[in-house]
Amino acid sequence: MTYASYVGKTETHSDTVWPLLIRGLSATLDIPQQDVAPGGVLPPLWHWMLFQEWAPAHGLGPDGHPLRGGFLPPVHDLPRRMWAGGRVRFERDLRAGDPVSRVSEILKVEEKSGGSGRLVFVTVRHRISGPAGLAIEEEHDIVYRGTEGAAVKAAEPAPPPPAGAFGHEVRPNPVLLFRYSALTANGHRIHYDLDYVTREEGYPGLIVHGPLQATWLADLVRVHRPGARIVRFSFRGRRPAFHQNPMRVIGWDGEGKLHLETRDHDGAVCMSAEAVLARGAPGMRP
Repeated sequence: MTYASYVGKTETHSDTVWPLLIRGLSATLDIPQQDVAPGGVLPPLWHWMLFQEWAPAHGLGPDGHPLRGGFLPPVHDLPRRMWAGGRVRFERDLRAGDPVSRVSEILKVEEKSGGSGRLVFVTVRHRISGPAGLAIEEEHDIVYRGTEGAAVKAAEPAPPPPAGAFGHEVRPNPVLLFRYSALTANGHRIHYDLDYVTREEGYPGLIVHGPLQATWLADLVRVHRPGARIVRFSFRGRRPAFHQNPMRVIGWDGEGKLHLETRDHDGAVCMSAEAVLARGAPGMRP
């Protein structure tokens, strides 16, 4: 089966918006649940805790991920796999206790060459529905790459954000990364096994999850734009961030949307994002 033959492949899963997951991520992020999820509404991007896939122990690869194959193209010759970015549209609220379903479809598989050699990009669309119909539509970009070259390259600090920018510091740590991995059923050892990530992958520390960084950025909207509702959110990973370094999450207004970034201790951008808001718009479901 060639990579191109995977385009159009679909799979369907069902789940429940478990209250325990909402409580768990609230505690992990150290945010009072009543502040971040009033009335049991699932906050933006917290749906990444749903539809967990737990492979049996014998079905795991040496990196802690499930063995290649199944729904996604196997790409056996490129051992590093990561989220490159994505685009999310929020149609309706989901709430604690809601039954949900997800239909996933592979939209695109592309092979490219970059500074680190051959790359394979896979784009998957997820359509998540709740009791009132379609709630979230998402395109998720995955990149596979080899181990050639340096695991991480030096980067220049980004220019200072414009006047009126807002944000705060976050401090990743191994316990936080372990708890987020558990809440999202992410067994990838780069997030919690320091010996593995330094000796086998060549990184200087545990890698801060891309989805976790995106979740911090979405929560920045809640903190600094109270009452605003995110209707569209897009994000792109720029460079790895590591557990031993404090980070800044920052945002500023521009051209009808919010520009958002995580920056590492050297000021380099690790993730960039944009949020389109519908101010004061209530959830579409009563």
